[in-house]
Amino acid sequence: MRSPRHQFALAGAFLWLAVSSPAQPVINTLAGYSGQGYTDGTANRARFFQPLGAAMDAAGNILVADTFNHTIRKVAPGGSVTTIAGLAGVSGSTDGAAGDARFNQPQGVAVDSSGNVYVGDTGNNTIRKITPGGIVSTLAGLPGVAGSSNGIAGAALFFQPAGLAADASGNIYVADYGNSTIRKITPSGAVSTLAGSAGNVGTNNGAGGNAQFNLPQGVAVDGSGNVYVADTANHAIRTISSGGVVSTMAGSPGSFGSGVGANARFYQPTGIAVDTNGNVFVADTLNHTIRQIAPGGAVSTIAGLAGAFGSVDGTNSNARFWNPSAVAVGAGGLVVVDTGNGTLRKVISSGPDWITTTLAGSPSSGNADGAGTDSRFFWPAGIAADGSNNLYVADTQNGTIRKVSPSGAVTTLAGLAGVFGSADGTGAAAQFLAPQGIATDSGGSVYIADTGNNTIRKITLTGDVSTLAGTPGMPGIADGTGSGAAFNQPQGIAVDSGGTIYIADTGSHTIRKMTSGGAVTTLAGLAGNPGSMDGTNSAARFNSPAGLATDSGGNIYVCDCFNHTIRLITPAGLVTTLAGLNGVWGNADDTNSAARFCRPLAVAIDGAGNLYVADSGNECIREIRPLGTNWVVTTVAGVPNASGSLDRPAASAQFNCPAGIAVDSGGFIYVADAGNNAIRVNKLLPPTLQVARLQAKAVLSWPLASPGFTVESTGPLPPTWSAVTNSVAVYGQNYVLTNDLASPAAFYRLHKP
Repeated sequence: MRSPRHQFALAGAFLWLAVSSPAQPVINTLAGYSGQGYTDGTANRARFFQPLGAAMDAAGNILVADTFNHTIRKVAPGGSVTTIAGLAGVSGSTDGAAGDARFNQPQGVAVDSSGNVYVGDTGNNTIRKITPGGIVSTLAGLPGVAGSSNGIAGAALFFQPAGLAADASGNIYVADYGNSTIRKITPSGAVSTLAGSAGNVGTNNGAGGNAQFNLPQGVAVDGSGNVYVADTANHAIRTISSGGVVSTMAGSPGSFGSGVGANARFYQPTGIAVDTNGNVFVADTLNHTIRQIAPGGAVSTIAGLAGAFGSVDGTNSNARFWNPSAVAVGAGGLVVVDTGNGTLRKVISSGPDWITTTLAGSPSSGNADGAGTDSRFFWPAGIAADGSNNLYVADTQNGTIRKVSPSGAVTTLAGLAGVFGSADGTGAAAQFLAPQGIATDSGGSVYIADTGNNTIRKITLTGDVSTLAGTPGMPGIADGTGSGAAFNQPQGIAVDSGGTIYIADTGSHTIRKMTSGGAVTTLAGLAGNPGSMDGTNSAARFNSPAGLATDSGGNIYVCDCFNHTIRLITPAGLVTTLAGLNGVWGNADDTNSAARFCRPLAVAIDGAGNLYVADSGNECIREIRPLGTNWVVTTVAGVPNASGSLDRPAASAQFNCPAGIAVDSGGFIYVADAGNNAIRVNKLLPPTLQVARLQAKAVLSWPLASPGFTVESTGPLPPTWSAVTNSVAVYGQNYVLTNDLASPAAFYRLHKP
């Protein structure tokens, strides 16, 4: 929909599909934890789903636009989270009281001095108002109608309005993202364009309509009526004086980066706030940092480290964020909406230091061995299965190689989380740098495309790590043996039945071949020459090839990522395009070139010769089935263009940047769901590993005799509720119980203590 992050609509309420039918495989989380979801509760018991906006009221309550839950949430000063308007998972535009109202991907939130909450209801192209009593109305705009007209109420039109701010006089300021303008709504409801010209994107400073913005997302206002704008696509912070004149406060429009002082740069900043002392705070989203602009214009980074994402509480640059999207300031300090982690963070000044803590929500990224969802990963990008159905995972941002047993027990095979390098050695003594590709051979050895080191590594059964080819820190395109070969950011790797290794050398746009003795040659493509031509060996062209798979006949299948296609290489080196159309991205199930993909990252093959593709840009798993001389593409799991983490029957399950895929000997599909930091599987798991949430009456009977479980609910339990007489539905993240007396919006969650 918009912005540097995935912004896709979630459709409708949750529907029940029978989990016992073999025709309806269920996507479950085998290991890791997505963190995103929906739960009211206190502190780390609460869950959000990619929240994008926040504001703080006079009492210190934080109002949150929980964007992908389509709700407005409130976080009390003590950390207790409640939902004040909307129904989680259900989009719409209905006005009404609290849970009867509906929103569609709300982003901006502002609060006036009377306690009214204003919402930039982005997907509806409207501005909504919530009274202190919880009554929701549409203040301006028409649901589903995009435009730029000024006027009153429904006569005014917006185009994906994002951030909001309220001044002391009750005026509301709107970052009208799709129009690249800043709008103003008076207390009487009159809408005008304060600065910018609708559809006229640029960097010009000046007065009113002579100024230009580029997809602004954040807006703030100080006590003197000056307006501050996070001009997102311009990578700059702009100001609008009380007289309506636009100037650039910090950054260089059109130039992104980081840095401090006069040479400071930003990278798609989206959130902005100003305190009573005139300090401006910025959520610098793609730098994963929080910036401060002092009244004199000096720019500093107060929390996080540019380019380093994660979820770590700590002081100054030791803290880590993941796509922070909004900041709010008030008596309680600075609050950050940490969108990628699905959390709210607090950043407090303590002398010269800034201390970051997590206020609400629970992040998914981390490093922990353990059983099932007790384990943690950090952007797992590659996955492979061995003959015993053990899984091996390239845990990219942890710099480690993990092993997952068939029961879901996770251990670290090699590397030490957070310690990056290129050292060979055994177990934790070895070091990796952003490994992505992973494959196994028939003898149980594991092969790694160590992307950041530009090398190919091997792990033996005893855990000994060695470098087979390439030289750490020396990217290149040379054929040769061992360290005489050079690679450029290799991402994909596969091993055939004879022990020959194939590498997708992504940065050089080639497919390389390596013998068991370490001799590397270029099988297909021409180094440094991206393209899409079919042909033999160097006559063929690729564009950032990623995942690879081999079949029993020695054919190689390639995810040609930026061509959005799946390619075939015969043993002789003849390259053809199996599915998709070169350079044309989309989402379409069809045959051969009529099918469409979007940045496919990984491919695997089952015993029957069917291909499975992690179609990352579409958030789906696709199947490519041979049918005579044709290849038929269908979507077998995931909701196209709807990122999420829901464990459900395959057709309604959700993924978040699926980056790796593997098939075991039983035909089950495993997905390295990188954005969710989880390993997913298309089968029912043992009861102790199953997880789920449901907003409908359960229809699957389940015994509830396990001792030591507790129940968490969205509201008070009905007085006749009994854990013995009620039913439970099982999908993946929790056990979910419902009761005949419960409202349709309520759910109960049975979980391990």
